[in-house]
Amino acid sequence: MNIKFSGKIFHWRGPAPYLFVAVPEKPSRDIKAISGLVTYGWGVIPVHVQIGKTKFKTSLFPKNGLYLVPIKVIVQKAENLKEGDEVTIKLEFRL
Repeated sequence: MNIKFSGKIFHWRGPAPYLFVAVPEKPSRDIKAISGLVTYGWGVIPVHVQIGKTKFKTSLFPKNGLYLVPIKVIVQKAENLKEGDEVTIKLEFRL
């Protein structure tokens, strides 16, 4: 399953790297529907992510009915990203 969406980078005092993008409501519902097949526990879901030209692996975090995509520091630097930037994100789930 693949999902593409745009969102604004925000700061949240959660697990490092502290910058995240929220997956919109509809794609979050789609992710929730397959979460039992792809989670490795604690509700986190492993994904392959692409922002700009940078590809990386991370895990989505559930929060308030949505999923959060953590933006790793190495990705922030590679794509020159900061809080408040609007980004397009491609997620790939391996079922």
